[in-house]
Amino acid sequence: MAYYLVRAKLKGELREELRSRLDRQEFRSMRPFGVALTQGLTGARRDPATGEAVWEEEDYCSPPLAMERDAVLDRYFDDLRVETVREGEGWRRIAGLPSLWE
Repeated sequence: MAYYLVRAKLKGELREELRSRLDRQEFRSMRPFGVALTQGLTGARRDPATGEAVWEEEDYCSPPLAMERDAVLDRYFDDLRVETVREGEGWRRIAGLPSLWE
């Protein structure tokens, strides 16, 4: 298993739809990635310097986040990029950033 710091541009017109789906826990039942995806997106931060959404994601795919992109991420985000990190490192690096949902 690998961990990634994910950066992507949230499609503004779909922001409320994504938030609503997260609030309803719609992605949690998606196997095998639903719980990790839900936790990552719920805890996502906004980088004020770039306006990007940033979160840490646990993943098993090659290429990274392939299933998540196909099922969810490509609908809501553009320019998705990943950086390999150790578990928890991504969250520590972005802890001081504001929530994506504020």
